[in-house]
Amino acid sequence: MTTAAPSESPAQTISSPDEQYIQVKDFSFWYGSSQVIFDQTFDMPKQKVTAFIGPSGCGKSTLLRCFNRMNDLIDGIHHTGDVQVGGESIFDPMLEVISLRKRVGMVFQKYNPFPKSIYENIVYSLRVAGRSKKSELDEVVERSLRSSALWDEVKDRLQDSALGLSGGQMQRLCIARAIANQPEILLMDEPCSALDPVATGKIEELIHSLKRQFTIVIVTHNMQQAARVSDRTAFFYLGKLIEYDETQKIFMNPEKSQTEDYVSGRFG
Repeated sequence: MTTAAPSESPAQTISSPDEQYIQVKDFSFWYGSSQVIFDQTFDMPKQKVTAFIGPSGCGKSTLLRCFNRMNDLIDGIHHTGDVQVGGESIFDPMLEVISLRKRVGMVFQKYNPFPKSIYENIVYSLRVAGRSKKSELDEVVERSLRSSALWDEVKDRLQDSALGLSGGQMQRLCIARAIANQPEILLMDEPCSALDPVATGKIEELIHSLKRQFTIVIVTHNMQQAARVSDRTAFFYLGKLIEYDETQKIFMNPEKSQTEDYVSGRFG
C-alpha cells in the first residue's frame, strides 16, 4: 500500500507538566541543505520508556542523537527550535557538551566494547575525569554490572578482555559502561538489532528494570519490541512526527491511518 506524504501535525503532549522531562519544541534539523526533521513538538516523561518507530530514513536516529548532541561531530548541520532536558536547553551556549553527555548516556546499535578488560571498560570515563580511588571504582563497577544484569556472569573475570564476551553480554557491558556515570537519560539506538532472540529478551527485561532509575528513549524497527518495552511510542515518517501516544493506543487504536498502516505491516 502506498502511503501519502504526511500532513503537518500539531504539537503532541500527553504527559502532565510535572512529568515532562525531555521536551522537543518546534524542532527542525538539517544536514547541509537537506532537511531531515520537520517542526517536531512533543515531550517525554521521566523514568518511562519512549520508543521511536518508523521506516528507515524517517529521522528517528538523527533525532535521538540530537539529545546528547552527537550530531555536533558532523560538518554542516544546523537546527531551529529547541530540545530541553529538565527545563534547560541542550543548545544553551553556556552549556558544556561534555556535561550534557554525562547526563545523557548512549548505547549504540552495534555493541562496541573497548579492547580492554571488563573492569576498565566500565571505569574508563571515570578515569578520564580523574577519578582513580580503587574503592570508588570497585563500587561503580559492581553497581553498574548489577544494574545491567551482568554481575553474576562476570564477577569472577573482571580482568578478562571484554572482547571475550558473547554478543549479548557485550551489549549489556556497553549498557553498564553507559550508566557508570549515573546519567539521567539513557538513549538506545536499536540496541538489539545485532542480537539473537535470547540475548534480545535479556536486554528487554533489562530495559524494564532500568526505567526505575533512568528516562529511556529507544529507537527500534521491531514493532513487537516497541510494544513490549515502551510506555510511549512516537511514529515518524519522512522526518515528521505523525502520532505520539501511549504505546497501547498506538498499536491498538491509533488515530492516524498512516500509523495504523505502519504498525499493521502494510508499509515500511
